Amino acid sequence: MLERFHGARLRHLLGDDEVWTDPTCSAAALWAPPERWRTTLRQDLELARGLVTPRLLRRLPLVSRGLLGLERRHPATPPHWYLATLGTAPEAQGRGLGSSVLAPVLARCDEDGVGAYLESSKEENLSFYARHGFRVTHEQRLPRGPRVWPMWREPR
Repeated sequence: MLERFHGARLRHLLGDDEVWTDPTCSAAALWAPPERWRTTLRQDLELARGLVTPRLLRRLPLVSRGLLGLERRHPATPPHWYLATLGTAPEAQGRGLGSSVLAPVLARCDEDGVGAYLESSKEENLSFYARHGFRVTHEQRLPRGPRVWPMWREPR
């Protein structure tokens, strides 16, 4: 299910040419440029299709409500880059690959004086993002689900 969901998001973001990987494709950062982070209705339907599985069908209204709640709290201003997804293959973690795929867009943020935004659903990742200048803006609990930490980074 997550593979289908993230595959749909990858297809959406490839059009903006802001998908960064390391040479072995062991790590990837999927960014949405300023003013282009909002998904369209068609994209929302593609993402929802990725979530439709028999095991999740009963929880789909809760999941949808949680995702919509995150979307509503996503800052509309100021213009910013949105880190939609960052991932590193488990066997490649701890080698700096995640940092390396974040670096090009964070450098652009600094050069252009533009912020960056993300949502982390893993508390153990907060310190990683903090090392890159992100700070937690608040904690949000998804309905009967995990906590999520929206994070903001001011340009340096």
